[in-house]
Amino acid sequence: MAGAKIVASKMTDAIEQHIPALRRYAFALVRDHDAADDLVQDCLERALSRWYLRRSDGDLRAWLFAIMRNHYIDGYRGQKRRGPHVALDEAHEVGAPAGQDRGLEAREALAALDQLPEEQKSLLLLIGVEDLSYEEAARALGVPVGTVMSRLSRARQKLRAMLETGPTTYLRRIK
Repeated sequence: MAGAKIVASKMTDAIEQHIPALRRYAFALVRDHDAADDLVQDCLERALSRWYLRRSDGDLRAWLFAIMRNHYIDGYRGQKRRGPHVALDEAHEVGAPAGQDRGLEAREALAALDQLPEEQKSLLLLIGVEDLSYEEAARALGVPVGTVMSRLSRARQKLRAMLETGPTTYLRRIK
């Protein structure tokens, strides 16, 4: 019994230090604090229940990010397609006050990030937000380092192009 407590304590200690980074990554993926916390909790539950599958010589941080990314792709992307659930009482139009250019630019950047293909978006978040090295990102995504470099280059080019052209407004003629 004491041996099991020691193992559980070591697992918890090893994982705890990565929780802040997991929360940042989850929030960057889902952009909702409650959903991000749910995603982190699901990720940690999977990690603990599958601890025996982890390679002892592997990078724990990359393994946790891979679990989170895979879980997000499995479930949360489908929710994203369906759209958020908003109570009618809470639904209202909010205008941007004058002088809020920075907030609008940030919103445009996040919208552009959401338009990227999933593998490019995940890669930008892992390297740009979570500061993973190319090697760590490659392990987390299960791809070669060269693939990480080429996807990252394409993602940055695409994001830059989207931000330079600005948001597209679609008008239609009414007779």
